[in-house]
Parts: sequence; structure tokens; C-alpha cells
Amino acid sequence: MLLRPEHLAAHLEKPLQPLYVLHGDDPLLTIEAGDALRAAARRQGFEERTVLVVTPSFRWEELFHAAGNLSLFGGRTLVDLRIPGGKPGRDGSEALQRYGQTPPVDVLTLMTLPEMDWKARKSAWFVALVEAGVAIECNAPPLAQLPQWIARRLAAQQQTASSEALEFIALHVEGNLLAAHQEIQKLGLLHPPGALSLAQVSAAVLNVARYDIDDLKAALQSRDMARCLRTLDGLRAEEAAPPLILWVLANEARQRTHRVALLHAARIDRIIKGVAPGDLWDEFLQLSLRLVKA
Repeated sequence: MLLRPEHLAAHLEKPLQPLYVLHGDDPLLTIEAGDALRAAARRQGFEERTVLVVTPSFRWEELFHAAGNLSLFGGRTLVDLRIPGGKPGRDGSEALQRYGQTPPVDVLTLMTLPEMDWKARKSAWFVALVEAGVAIECNAPPLAQLPQWIARRLAAQQQTASSEALEFIALHVEGNLLAAHQEIQKLGLLHPPGALSLAQVSAAVLNVARYDIDDLKAALQSRDMARCLRTLDGLRAEEAAPPLILWVLANEARQRTHRVALLHAARIDRIIKGVAPGDLWDEFLQLSLRLVKA
């Protein structure tokens, strides 16, 4: 059975299945799903917990021993198996297939894996586990869907934001959900429930020591080329997120309905994504010059 992370909370209101497999590329979603499953297990009477980490010297008999080692007091057991490398080897493959075929009684097994490529997904042991239990793929959403993901997280703390503000956060974190989670929590601490303005979001999210995006915006609007150059140099030195810088430049071009600048911004976007050649920071400079002179 396949289950999406956003559907896990509703699933955990029901009796738990004997086997869960977490896998994916995002640490935040994996941690949250694992914590939610462990909490649900405690609520449903799985009082004992055994943690096993697969290393090169791991003996697979330990898995079967942990699953068969029932509590003297009659409590049920959670076996928390972690396979950091994602490759159990020949012995592990055979053991996991056997384990999936006959899940132990009164035992809840939680297996945590990294991102699984297409070849690993077709392996006999992985297929056996998915068929025997519930698989939850904890992958970060595509960048285009990240603003909606942020909106759902804000809604959980009774806050909303405009599409422009959501895009601002998404560009700032560059697809890093852990960073997005931290920014969302920060907004929850700084502001009460309700609607958040773009100004509130940008003030809370931006955290550049000397130069920030507002400096670049002000330099462009005042047609101050010297300040614009200093700010770009500062942002580059402090490794500011390129998509966020492009967002400011493109926004300025849109407000001025500057078609040539917008086409230039589109070319920079392709450079950032690695599908077009070019010196990124030189292109930022050239686009800034174009906007200052417009």
C-alpha cells in the first residue's frame, strides 16, 4: 500500500498496520512521519521499542530476534529498523523478503530508508515490503508546488499569506523543506493568527548580515548604480540565494513593463536551473544596469 505524507495523520487515527516503510529524499518529512508513527504506536499500546541500525557488520538475525522478543508484561513491541545506506546486501535482501512474508504477531515494524532509485524500487526485497505493509514516500514537493506546501503549513498555525509572499519564502529556501519549516515557525512566533503581508514575511525571512534584498530593491528604484553594485557584491559574498535575487529583479522589470528586461530575467532563470550557459553574477549585473537606465 502506498501512502502520501499529507494523508498520514488521518491514517494514524485507525488501527496500525504491522509494517511501515519510510523512504525519500527529504529529512524533514521523514523525521515527521517517523515521529508521528512512533507516537501513534505508543497510543495504541506498543509500549516496548527496539532500535536497530544496519551497518556493514549488522547481523540480520537481530531483526528476527527483536521481533520475537515479546515483553514479559504482555506489551506489544515496536521494531525501529534503519537502513541508512538503502542497500541491505544479499543476506539482508533474503531476510527482508522472509520478514515481509510472515510479519510477526503483536509487533509493529518501522523501516526507514533513504531515497530509493528506480532500480532499488524494483528489487525483490523492496517490492515484498511494500506489498506486505504501508510505504510512505517522503520526497520534497517540486519547486512549483512549494508555495502551496508552505500555505498548508501556515494554515496549520492559523496564518495565511498572499501568493507573492508564499513565492518569496519558496525562493528564499530554494527547495529546502527544513529551512522552510524554520521560517514558518518563525512567522508563527512573530505574528498572531491571520493574514501576513509581504512586508511582514520578507522582514522575518530575510537574514543577511550586511546586505539584503530590500537594499537591492531600493537601489533599483532610486536608479543608484553604485549602491546596486555594492549590494550585489555583498549578496554574492554572503551567498544569498540566486532565485531570490532574480525574483527582485524580475519583479522590478514587471512593474516597469520592461519587456527586454523580462526576457533577460528569463534567460537568467535558465542559467540558475543549469539549462543555459552564462556567468550568473555578471548577468545579474547586466540586468541591474538595464533596469537602472530604464
